[in-house]
Amino acid sequence: MEDLVSAPWLRRLLSVALLAGLLLLGFRIVAPFIVPVVWAAILAYVSWPAYEWLTRRLGGRALLAGTLMTLAVSLAVIVPIAWMAVVLRIDLVHAYHHMRDLLASGVQLPPWILKLPWIGDQLRELTARLAEDPAAPGFELRKLTDHSFEQIARLVGDVSRNALKLAFAVLTLFFLYRGGARFARQVTRALELVLGPRVDNYLLAIGQTVQAVVYGLGAAALLQGLLAGIGYWAAGIDTPIFLAALTTLFGIIPFAVPVVWFGASAWLVFTGHAVAGVSLFIWGAVVIFCTDHFVRPVLIARTARIPFLIVLFGVLGGLAAFGLVGLFIGPVILAILLAIWREWLLESGQPPG
Repeated sequence: MEDLVSAPWLRRLLSVALLAGLLLLGFRIVAPFIVPVVWAAILAYVSWPAYEWLTRRLGGRALLAGTLMTLAVSLAVIVPIAWMAVVLRIDLVHAYHHMRDLLASGVQLPPWILKLPWIGDQLRELTARLAEDPAAPGFELRKLTDHSFEQIARLVGDVSRNALKLAFAVLTLFFLYRGGARFARQVTRALELVLGPRVDNYLLAIGQTVQAVVYGLGAAALLQGLLAGIGYWAAGIDTPIFLAALTTLFGIIPFAVPVVWFGASAWLVFTGHAVAGVSLFIWGAVVIFCTDHFVRPVLIARTARIPFLIVLFGVLGGLAAFGLVGLFIGPVILAILLAIWREWLLESGQPPG
């Protein structure tokens, strides 16, 4: 029995089991904070050049620079979200009452719209149903609106939990500014012990992918929001700034912008502003086509050696698998797999290109 206990293989097995148990317990402990930490790491990485510049301007006072950067990033994130939440609540109430009055008075579309191929027939059938039973659409609208307000109320009721996550993200961001560089060096050394020198390629892929998502998707979304906002303002919509901000937010998610742009165009048409609605539809189609097919691929190609399709699949798949933070996690995972694939091709003597 004593020989069994002192056997090297058993000691090694017990050590591995103990380490695995500690890692599992550690994961259980930090699991609630993974998403805030990931967001803090993304914000720190993106804003790191600004932090270094501010540190130099303050004469190397890293603590003061970290505090100011944390406050600046927090305000840049919290203020727009709070503003959009308040404006969204007001606009939802306004839209509900406006649509209710519109349904009660009847919907009259211009004859030239009803003559449009395919879409005209659909609109003619819709207006006919509204004329036959005007109360039914109102009832369905009330149900849909009540359900939307229910979701909003649930979100507002969950503010304490979300605010706590945001507070942890801000706290983590501050400490990443203070010791992020040292921690990054430690992580790099630890990964080199496990993966060898090839870890540099993986870290490069991670950095390039985050830059591609931020500067490619983010900058293209800002451009979409700006150009769409001009269209909303020219079309005479009451809340062009809010819709522009919403378009920017949806622009980060591929294929999501038409939800805002088409909805605004349809709203104008159904409220009797057909020319403005059709003009906004055409303007939005041009803006989305140009940014999606020219601006976004060019920005991604300039910031990373990663195919646009990889970023696209990563964003969509990551969003479905991990939620909003999956916008970054999804492309990063696919970029690492792509780096492994290219490395394997090089080792086998075949050029990756």
